[in-house]
Amino acid sequence: MRGISAISGKAPTGRRVGITLGLAGLLTPLTLVVGSGTAQAASCTTSTGPYQKQVEKFLGRPVDGKQSATDCKAIRAFQTKHLIKPNIGYAGPVTWGVMDLMNKQKAVGDNPNKAGKCPVNKGRIACVNLTLQISWVQDGSRLVYGPVPVRTGRNGAETRTGAKKIYLRKINHWSTIYKVWMPYSQFFDGGIAFHQVDKSVWSPPGSGGCVNMRKDDAKKYWSLLKKGDDVYVYGRKPGT
Repeated sequence: MRGISAISGKAPTGRRVGITLGLAGLLTPLTLVVGSGTAQAASCTTSTGPYQKQVEKFLGRPVDGKQSATDCKAIRAFQTKHLIKPNIGYAGPVTWGVMDLMNKQKAVGDNPNKAGKCPVNKGRIACVNLTLQISWVQDGSRLVYGPVPVRTGRNGAETRTGAKKIYLRKINHWSTIYKVWMPYSQFFDGGIAFHQVDKSVWSPPGSGGCVNMRKDDAKKYWSLLKKGDDVYVYGRKPGT
């Protein structure tokens, strides 16, 4: 999200020692409401989607490439948790795209900077890989925390790439643009910040530009980073 406005709360001072946290909890389900304010009473489709086999395998279902009532129920549950619309249990490209991204994130393991794209000569730095939608904190070449899944800017509101620095921290920022609270906000590029969101970080199509994070990850970033720390953003978000 973008935009800077009034704040509440006090920012803690100092830096605590970070720990490495992998993507073991990547697929933890979230309880979410789908639709514009109320749950949708969509019907469960009987149609077989183009990614039926891939989706069945991801969900641990029997892989036969044929839609069943049980398949549809499992697919709908996934779609509802991650705000994929319409949530009718169809194994289409959007649903598989989210699952495929989760698989790629999990495959990164504990070496997110294997390709050496994020600078190792800056000391403490927060890295953001837009292509894989992950972020981590490193100190030189040492991984301090992550990688963790993030949700960056959608098409038309892309998170800008390049070298940045954290210039403003607000522990409970209020966005006048989106009319929402942005807990643990750490701004590093205009109105772009790391901050917590209370919905799935895998929900398409993306943020308004900010790097959305799960609560525990945003809170940990708050404890590890400080004003003046480096941020490096690279890659390209799928679909932008």
